[in-house]
Amino acid sequence: MNFSNKISGFIKISRPLNCLITFISIIIAAIVCATANFILLKVISAAIAGALTAAGGNAINDIFDLEIDKINSSKRPLPAKVISVKEAIIFYISINLSAIFFSFYAGFASFIIVLGTQIILFFYSFRLKHIVLGGNITVAILTGMTFFYGGIIVSNRQFSLIPAGFAFLLNLIREIIKDMEDVEGDSKLGVITFPQKFGFKAAKGIIILLILIFFAAVFSLYFIRIYKIEFFIILLITVIPSLLYIIKSLIEDDSVQNLKKISLILKINMIFGLAAIYFAK
Repeated sequence: MNFSNKISGFIKISRPLNCLITFISIIIAAIVCATANFILLKVISAAIAGALTAAGGNAINDIFDLEIDKINSSKRPLPAKVISVKEAIIFYISINLSAIFFSFYAGFASFIIVLGTQIILFFYSFRLKHIVLGGNITVAILTGMTFFYGGIIVSNRQFSLIPAGFAFLLNLIREIIKDMEDVEGDSKLGVITFPQKFGFKAAKGIIILLILIFFAAVFSLYFIRIYKIEFFIILLITVIPSLLYIIKSLIEDDSVQNLKKISLILKINMIFGLAAIYFAK
C-alpha cells in the first residue's frame, strides 16, 4: 500500500466534510453571537479544536464499527484494509491531542468542552450508540453543542441556543435516517437501533414529527421576529422545500439508495442553515 493511499485513508476516516461543517459552524456561531469579545485567533483556534475533535470522533467510530462496516460500508478504509486498526488508533490519539493543544489557546472553557466532547464521543462509539435512540440523541446534542461552543468562545452563549436547537433537530433526523440505512448490517451483528426494533414505519413517523417541530419552530421565530427576514427567506427557498421533499420521498421509497440521498440532502441543509444564521446577524 503506497503512502498516498494511506493519507487518503486517514482523510476518509476523519470524514473531512463533517469536520469542515464543524469548523464553519463554530466560526459562524461566534460571528453571530459576538458582541465585543470577538478575537479572531481565539475563534479560529476553537474552530480548529472542534474540527479535530470531530475527526477524532469519526475515527474512533470507524474503529469500533469495523465489523459492521464490513457489511454496510466495505469500501471504508478499515474494512478495505487501506489502513490498519493500529494506524487508526495512533491517528485517533494524535488528532485528539492536537485538538486539546488548540483548545488551550481559546481558553479554559474551550479546553473543558473539547476534552469533555472527546470523552463523550469515545463512549458514544463504545456503548451509547448501541442504546436505542441514545446514540442518536447524543450525536444530535453534540452537533447542537457546536453552536453553543461558538457562543461561549465570544462570551454570548444565550444567542447561540436557537441555532443549536435547529442543529439538534436536523441531526437527530439524519441519525435516524442513517440507522435505517444500516439496518441490515446492524441486524446481522446484533446491534439494536430504533428502526430495527420498532420498524421503518415508526422511524418514519418520528422523522416526520421532528420535521414538523422544525417547521413550527421556524414560523414561531418569524412571528416573534427573533431574526432578520433574510433568515426566513433562505430557509423558505432551501431548507423547508427540501424537508417537504424528504417527507414525500421517505413515504414513497425507503430503499438504502434513497435513504443515502436523503442523508446527503440533510447534510447540505446544514450548510444552508449556516448561511441563514450568518445573514440573520
